[in-house]
Amino acid sequence: MARYIGPKSKIARKFGEAIYGPDKFLEKKNYPPGMHGSNKRRRKVSEYALQLKEKQKAKYTYGVLEKQFSNLFKKASRSKGITGEVLLQLLESRLDNVIYRLGLSPTRSGARQLVSHRHVTVNGEIVNIPSYSLRPGDIIGVREKSKSLETITDALTGSRHTNYSWLEWDSSFMNGKFMSVPERTDIPENIKEQLIVELYSK
Repeated sequence: MARYIGPKSKIARKFGEAIYGPDKFLEKKNYPPGMHGSNKRRRKVSEYALQLKEKQKAKYTYGVLEKQFSNLFKKASRSKGITGEVLLQLLESRLDNVIYRLGLSPTRSGARQLVSHRHVTVNGEIVNIPSYSLRPGDIIGVREKSKSLETITDALTGSRHTNYSWLEWDSSFMNGKFMSVPERTDIPENIKEQLIVELYSK
């Protein structure tokens, strides 16, 4: 399975949430896609279908492939703490996600591209692996040659930039610090992680 690059509004309608950010099309058609539209009679959804849907939503939200997601779950299940919460913490600790959270890109896919194209450094070293797992204390910066990149400057001057308690941004040096692993209450994504745990427990 390749990474999804199709219509994002279609996926957002599937889950009934703007998982890729503000979506005017979703506001107009806030029902699942299909030729019958909102008039189609939907059958009662099974417990398994709900669990699977939640896993797919998490995968699409963070842009993670099936095998990557499965490996992250295995790692979370071996770790101390509540498996579902640890899973989300691992997803939030990914380099591409942190680039997105710091406001260097308006989307996670854009953040992934910045990392892949070697525009990002971690502790002064170029890292081009989007799934790179950050640790508390890591310094995430923009490569010197890339600081004037239009996509980065536009993203930073935009209104999307939001402060998170586990991240610290220094605009003068154009770098951020991964202060700590976020608590579940600090993660804004609307994901019912317990359903994912139940799915993998079958």
